[in-house]
Amino acid sequence: MTSQDVLNRYLFDNLHARGELVQLSKSYQQSIDKHNYPQGVRILLGELMAAACLLTATIKFEGDITVQLQGDGPVAYMSMNGNNNQEMRGIARLTENTELIGLKALIGKGNMIITIRPKNAEAYQGIVALEKETLAECLAHYFDVSEQIPTKIWLFSDDEKQQVAGSLIQLLPGSDEADGGDKEKQQSDFDHLCQLTNTIKADEIFNLNAQSLLYRLYHQEQVRLFDPQSVSFVCGCSSDKCLSAMAQIEASEIKSIIEEQGNLSMTCEYCLTTYAFDEQQLSSYLDETKH
Repeated sequence: MTSQDVLNRYLFDNLHARGELVQLSKSYQQSIDKHNYPQGVRILLGELMAAACLLTATIKFEGDITVQLQGDGPVAYMSMNGNNNQEMRGIARLTENTELIGLKALIGKGNMIITIRPKNAEAYQGIVALEKETLAECLAHYFDVSEQIPTKIWLFSDDEKQQVAGSLIQLLPGSDEADGGDKEKQQSDFDHLCQLTNTIKADEIFNLNAQSLLYRLYHQEQVRLFDPQSVSFVCGCSSDKCLSAMAQIEASEIKSIIEEQGNLSMTCEYCLTTYAFDEQQLSSYLDETKH
């Protein structure tokens, strides 16, 4: 059986390329729990979660990445955020309920926006039009135009068992110096690895652990597998964060809401947890009305 909720990184020592494999179940289930998303939205959000894990792992830094899909379809906005600890959270906003399935059908005409926020450096952003048929193809296009690094991504979703997975093959940055700068050989090596990876079947990526799957795919290559990294759903909401947000509301408005409803509540859009505060808990803000 596969190890659930784990990201594996590996290197092809003889081909100057790297790969990643992510397999998710519990973390994905927690991210869609309580939302009652239609099937197509669940599938696309799961693919986006697997993709965000893969993207986060391609960059060595402390910080986070947000991948957003925006368009004119029934899903106006979809976002997945992940950090270097593989702590993920995501959300989809629908303009209407829909039974449609697929990137183009759900998002329509739109863009993919990838925002990278290193902990100790300035954030930067890349934007590409959603011109390809699948999310995996759009991500490969992003790497082609924004990073100019040969990259291919495969994404898998099993809606019945609520699990998602993904794989990535990427030519190592700086490989121009490898093989004496032979770009044709580097491209040939990359194409070879993509052809091998393209043979992955859904039941394999969902039921085999990383070592077994990599051996099945690349047993003739020199593959160096690193220690796995756990992936988790972490919303990050808290009472303190809600109170900080409520501090921006005028004290008179807070008092008016409490008089009418008995408390002031706030619901997290990611995990749908509702935080309610009564008059005593908000007394420090209400005291401002006395001055």
